[in-house]
Amino acid sequence: MFQYEKRLQYPVRIKQTNPKLAKIIISQYGGPDGELGASLRYLSQRFSMPVPELKATLTDIGVEELGHLEMIGAIVYQLTKGLSEDEIKEAGFDAYFVDHTTGIYPQAASGVPYTAAAMQVKGDPIADLHEDLAADATTSKVQTTYTNAPKVKHP
Repeated sequence: MFQYEKRLQYPVRIKQTNPKLAKIIISQYGGPDGELGASLRYLSQRFSMPVPELKATLTDIGVEELGHLEMIGAIVYQLTKGLSEDEIKEAGFDAYFVDHTTGIYPQAASGVPYTAAAMQVKGDPIADLHEDLAADATTSKVQTTYTNAPKVKHP
């Protein structure tokens, strides 16, 4: 089993709200290549992994992705915490707010709710690992492009 420490490994301390940024970052939470899908992908793929060491690695990665999910959730919450009605409307966050207020709901930036159809589990270790790499590469490209994060070299 896992041991859970009731604190974030990297505390999130955002002082200024920014609903426009939250609208983009929410995809990292529940978008097609977000942390929810990543955690489910790795934890599901581990069951058919024939190599015990790789099964353990997939478990570790899946748990790590759950930690990422927790951090992204904290970021989105802090970016939207205490918004006024005018700030919500001005940022175009009102459609999300109507359904979820400032709760953290797994969806893409486009508003499409998370669906397991965005991930793949084939039971073939090579196919599964390729899918994992493709999803993680897509995520890091998008993150650095749209959030002004430091640029990462991509193959």
